[in-house]
Amino acid sequence: MGQKQQLIWDLPAMDSLRINAAVYGISDRDFHQQVGELTEMLTLEDKLNQPVRKLSLGERMKAELLAALIHRPQVLFLDEPTLGLDVNAQVSVREFLREYNQRYDATVLLTSHYMADITALCQRVLVIHQGQMIYDGSLEGLVDRFAPCREVKVELAHPYPAEKLTLYGDLEAVEGAMVRFLVPQELLTRTVAKILSELEVTDLAVTEPPIEEVIGRVLRSGAVA
Repeated sequence: MGQKQQLIWDLPAMDSLRINAAVYGISDRDFHQQVGELTEMLTLEDKLNQPVRKLSLGERMKAELLAALIHRPQVLFLDEPTLGLDVNAQVSVREFLREYNQRYDATVLLTSHYMADITALCQRVLVIHQGQMIYDGSLEGLVDRFAPCREVKVELAHPYPAEKLTLYGDLEAVEGAMVRFLVPQELLTRTVAKILSELEVTDLAVTEPPIEEVIGRVLRSGAVA
């Protein structure tokens, strides 16, 4: 499904769905069953009989998905499926795609610049840069390979000298009693235990780098998978 509209603007979406069903040779029985299932999954009840122009952008995107899936394809090619949608609509579309994949065992190929789409839906990630594939693998593998460190954020009971703090990892920032370290993943458990035992800590959090940052490192490295 690309970004070219397939629903007829001034007609109810249901009319366009009937046209698609005729194109794909879908029987009336299968048509009603599939529309019913997909309408429920997409929460489009009472929307398909309204002219497409009266639907919100999120509703229109869902109706476009329904039209593309009326013949229940086993392979979906989706180009920026959440482009321009508000946060709630993005979440709704992602949840639908995940459920469709699981219910019908369909293969979904997704292109997106929204990293939230990737992290929410993709088990396998391909990164293409300047026409060359530079990574092919899991999202976890991508993070491990190009972001081998984790960020440790520590709130201390009182400030400590910077020279003491450097013993626990690479200092990213020190703002009074708030400290951020970069720690190699293989040293993470030992380092956190050391921080907790040797410093007066009031709060501690370990986070992975944002996926956008990881992708940026991949593209800058130009490494071939």
